[in-house]
Amino acid sequence: MRYISTRGQAPALTFEEAMMTGLARDGGLYVPETVPTMTKDEIAALAGKSYEEIAFAVMKPFVADTFTDEEFKGLIEKAYAGFGHDARAPLVQLAPNHFLLELFHGPTLAFKDFAMQLIGQMMQFALARSGKRITIVGATSGDTGSAAIEAFRGLDNVDVFILFPHGRVSEVQRRQMTTPSESNVHALAVDGDFDDCQAALKDMFNDFDFRDEVHLAGVNSINWGRVLAQVVYYFSSAVSLGAPHRKVSFTVPTGNFGDIFAGYIAKKMGLPIDRLVVATNQNDILHRTLATGVQKKEGVTPSISPSMDIQVSSNFERALFDAYGRDGAVTAQAMADLKDKGEFTISQGAYDMLKDTFNSGRASEDETLETIGAQIKASGELLCPHSAVGVKVAEDFLGATPMITLATAHPAKFPDAVEKASGIRPPLPPRMADLYDRDERVTRVANDMDALQAIIRERRAR
Repeated sequence: MRYISTRGQAPALTFEEAMMTGLARDGGLYVPETVPTMTKDEIAALAGKSYEEIAFAVMKPFVADTFTDEEFKGLIEKAYAGFGHDARAPLVQLAPNHFLLELFHGPTLAFKDFAMQLIGQMMQFALARSGKRITIVGATSGDTGSAAIEAFRGLDNVDVFILFPHGRVSEVQRRQMTTPSESNVHALAVDGDFDDCQAALKDMFNDFDFRDEVHLAGVNSINWGRVLAQVVYYFSSAVSLGAPHRKVSFTVPTGNFGDIFAGYIAKKMGLPIDRLVVATNQNDILHRTLATGVQKKEGVTPSISPSMDIQVSSNFERALFDAYGRDGAVTAQAMADLKDKGEFTISQGAYDMLKDTFNSGRASEDETLETIGAQIKASGELLCPHSAVGVKVAEDFLGATPMITLATAHPAKFPDAVEKASGIRPPLPPRMADLYDRDERVTRVANDMDALQAIIRERRAR
């Protein structure tokens, strides 16, 4: 199994190399050269199996010989041992043919734990085997950062630096990043928005001298290992509702396109998915792109669903690469136009492919709040704002095919918005009850590449 760059100018890598590298040296994102497929019988055989067993079956072809079967099974077991629900990703029924996939039972109460806990185990195993040390730098709009810190805190071979937009994450999200005391983790509050953090991260990867000096690695959703781990819960939930003998649809609240792209990979593997619906908040660049064929940045407006406050959706490049027939040069030009001009137009053929593959919708702030309030009355399910965006958009696509909406975070991560909408202030789980009492450790940094690189050079272990 080999991995190639979406921009076509970087060498093909093994799974381990792609995972440890993150962003390709030509600025592209790694994707599998070919996507392994599963037969109907193989998918049907997943019924009744544990989440860990399904994870092994789905991911092993992508991992190839990076780990032995027993090693990989052991890493998967460790990754999910700390989840607060034995099913890991349980389904809850909201309405006839509408189901909620609860992805918030991990240690940081967000769907990012499914990928981050596993990639933490895989990276540490590979580094211990090689004796190498890396510096992980991540950019977050809220949940990725806390999940990364939780996954890598205290590990021997890793230093972790997380960039988050100062004042633009919820208090729970911030405290999850700033209260860990381990010396190998560093929370950096950047004066800017998430797109500024993400741009700084990409610029660091493209500064090859710095990249090589600090042994830079990335765990944002640009990392293929992150996307791969998220493919699993599409299979586990679909099989629970009768796949492969009947189709299912998914609605995914997303800003960076990684979670919905995992669903696209599941479909390419053979999972019978009818619709893949992209749900956006008021920062609706993905919905606008799919509605018009033009991707155009229009600035970020802070919202009650801050993890979706994004205008540069990194993982969309992976879908665009496939839409353009895997033409790296054309993909690279589109990404350059977005960076330099703030927009690009998708060719008609590529746009047709994307429209055939994805549906989309958006939910306003008022609609999000109304959905939280309505759902607690209708089903007793208390939604976080991001999950509410998904539920609201999904309602426009309900039909004969079962719809699964991804619930991406626990409502307690956004207590103010949830309380405003429902009158209920969701408590943190007992294991996190003292979060507001823990000391914070954070460094505020200007949106300046030299300043960020200086901090990383100074604080990383040698």
